[in-house]
Amino acid sequence: MADTDAALKTPTDLSRNDTKTVADALNGILADSYALYLKTKNFHWHVSGPHFRDYHLMLDDQATQILATTDAIAERVRKTGNTTLRSIGDIARRQTIKDNDAEFVSPDKMLAELREDNLALVELLREAKDIVDEAKDNATSGILDDWTDQAEERAWFLFEASRKG
Repeated sequence: MADTDAALKTPTDLSRNDTKTVADALNGILADSYALYLKTKNFHWHVSGPHFRDYHLMLDDQATQILATTDAIAERVRKTGNTTLRSIGDIARRQTIKDNDAEFVSPDKMLAELREDNLALVELLREAKDIVDEAKDNATSGILDDWTDQAEERAWFLFEASRKG
């Protein structure tokens, strides 16, 4: 077991205690990113109503953007000498964004739920920013700014799309 652990210890100049804290924060964000991705795709597949085309396309764009962050998140964890998620079960144990398995969700409720989930992700990203800044992990800090901006933009689009009148 020790040989396997050593084989995955990527060299880093960051303190091991700090990188473990960074990895824990990023793995939580990664789990929530996968949960949010799947929920966004679920709603993309099941949206209905008079704004179907607009919502369908917007949700697909947002899901694509969320999925694009997952590899970068996992690679940041690995670059700090830690390991990342390994399975759907691992995601389920770590995610804080709740699944939605309802047979029908109205478009308004879809947009509101995704907006709140994106804002919850923003909160996690801001908390992680404090952790990585404390660890002096400048590379992760800069990327977190981009991911925060993307999640804020998604929340904004979902808000604007849900407005009446």
